[in-house]
Amino acid sequence: MVRIEDLTFGYKKNKPVLENVNLNLRKGYIHGLLGKNGIGKTTLLKLIAGLLFPDKGEIKVGEFVPSQRKVAFLYDTFFLSEDLYESRLTIEKFCKVNSVFYPNFSASDFEDFLKDFEIEDTKQRLDKLSYGTRKKVLIAFGLACHCKLMLLDEPTNGLDIPSKSQFRKVMLKAMTDESCIIISTHQVRDLHNLIDSVLILDNTNVLLNATNEEICDKIYFGTADKINSEEKLLFSEDSLEGLRIVKENTQKQECSVDIELLFNAVFANKTRFRELFGTNNDKKGQSNGI
Repeated sequence: MVRIEDLTFGYKKNKPVLENVNLNLRKGYIHGLLGKNGIGKTTLLKLIAGLLFPDKGEIKVGEFVPSQRKVAFLYDTFFLSEDLYESRLTIEKFCKVNSVFYPNFSASDFEDFLKDFEIEDTKQRLDKLSYGTRKKVLIAFGLACHCKLMLLDEPTNGLDIPSKSQFRKVMLKAMTDESCIIISTHQVRDLHNLIDSVLILDNTNVLLNATNEEICDKIYFGTADKINSEEKLLFSEDSLEGLRIVKENTQKQECSVDIELLFNAVFANKTRFRELFGTNNDKKGQSNGI
């Protein structure tokens, strides 16, 4: 659904934030966009949303070029910024004013999502709510718009532990086969059991882009009493459960992706992960196709 070819962008001349990026992201997936602070995650989301324009290369979302800002593209795209704007409108009025821009908006779904977040009173003014509660209102609104493309920048920042659990449940409840959801975060634990695909940025380009199935086909996550020197170990750390390990899955063992372990392993073995998943900077064919 999202296709990027040879994308380069920088805020200053000769200092790119993203350089020669090639990327495909499927619909029907929740993509976790990971990377260290300041690496370009928000910039990439804004480029996909058409809020920034590429210096070089092309971005396409379906048949649309985001930078052209066509109406048909805008009403099917929702972008939630980490920086929430102040509004003196009540939740009810905010919904009435903004929902007209989204033809697929469902008032009943908005009400249901608010209830999932334990928000009952829609007469409250947004500027009187806490940062976390305002964020939950906007997440609920965005999901009720039923856009095919949903871009969330650090959505769990400001949410307490129960709210993060609610967030994961609401996201899964709203997901459809026609949706493409990209969630940017540096809090990798918040995406546990939520995302279907992992995208990691590093040094102006893509370090890893693969679905959970593709990752587990090549990588094994588990625990061990000791390290076997014959195994192709990629990363290990001590834990209360024992030694947590990431190794090459040469024996095709079944496992589940551990986002935090994966993130640490990738940065500990960048070259090997690029080899395993074919994410060299000059390679257009990323593993996660449309």
